[in-house]
Amino acid sequence: MKSRRLSSLVCIAILGVLAFGSSFASARTLRLFTVGNSFSENATRCLPQLAHAGGHELIIGKAIKGGCSFQQHWEAVEAWRANPDDPKAKIYRDKSLHEHLGATAWDIITVQQYSLHSSDVTTYRPFAPQLVAHLRLLRPDAEIVLHQTWAYRVDADKFGVVAPKQNSTSQREMYVRSRAAYWEIAAELGLRVIPTGDAMWRVDSDPTWGFSRDETFEPKTAAYPALPNQIHSLHVGYRWSPAHKLTKDANHANAAGEYLGALVWYGFLFGESPEKLAFVPAGVDAAFAAHLRKVAWQIVQETAPASAVLRRASPSHLRK
Repeated sequence: MKSRRLSSLVCIAILGVLAFGSSFASARTLRLFTVGNSFSENATRCLPQLAHAGGHELIIGKAIKGGCSFQQHWEAVEAWRANPDDPKAKIYRDKSLHEHLGATAWDIITVQQYSLHSSDVTTYRPFAPQLVAHLRLLRPDAEIVLHQTWAYRVDADKFGVVAPKQNSTSQREMYVRSRAAYWEIAAELGLRVIPTGDAMWRVDSDPTWGFSRDETFEPKTAAYPALPNQIHSLHVGYRWSPAHKLTKDANHANAAGEYLGALVWYGFLFGESPEKLAFVPAGVDAAFAAHLRKVAWQIVQETAPASAVLRRASPSHLRK
């Protein structure tokens, strides 16, 4: 019996890979809506340029609030249900989720957890299931997809929360725990996963291409305009403000990280390799950009079968 079920899952995975390569490959127009925060903004910033370079038309809608968690997204929905004009429902630049959704027939709607909470799966429930169910009710023809966010840079001052008053101790632990949480929720809800976090970790942990902390830089005594060596960083890192104050953002993606995120989204959404796309954002080294394109497609291909199994194995009422 077990061997029969295993064979069935293998067949499903193979079918998923075949379907993955053709689902959107022939499409020239894709309507994408993101329910998220600054990390979804990061990951999609270069996506329109990549879609154009690949010969596709991309229409993007957004319900974005910085630092917004599944709980906050859901509480805004509850406020809207009670009173559509309640300011507590209009958390997305003075509009509600429903106002941003409008009447457009979206193809794919993405959701994600607030990165600081992404390592603790208990913070996803019951809010992620409630939000996904609500979106499926509103847009039954759209596929809901889970966006796997990334771990903070190795030199971050703190990492994702794993329990009340307890944080991850390292970039690696944050990645491992957040990945496990995303895939656990994806399995429960029958969602495919955009593996941006996997791609970020693959590059960050590479001995040749990964970022390494500059041990010679002392931020407390640094004088403008000195900065550490931040080659191959995917995160914003250290920078000077216009007032010559040194700041560090080890959480959000820089141009290279945004490029990598968009490459992953492109491969996932259109089911085709981004490796030959000519677009590269300003400030990203050509050799590093080529490596990011390669990694993005590798990760998308590696995770596609598992995503396909989750979606096809879910009850029919949980699907698109």
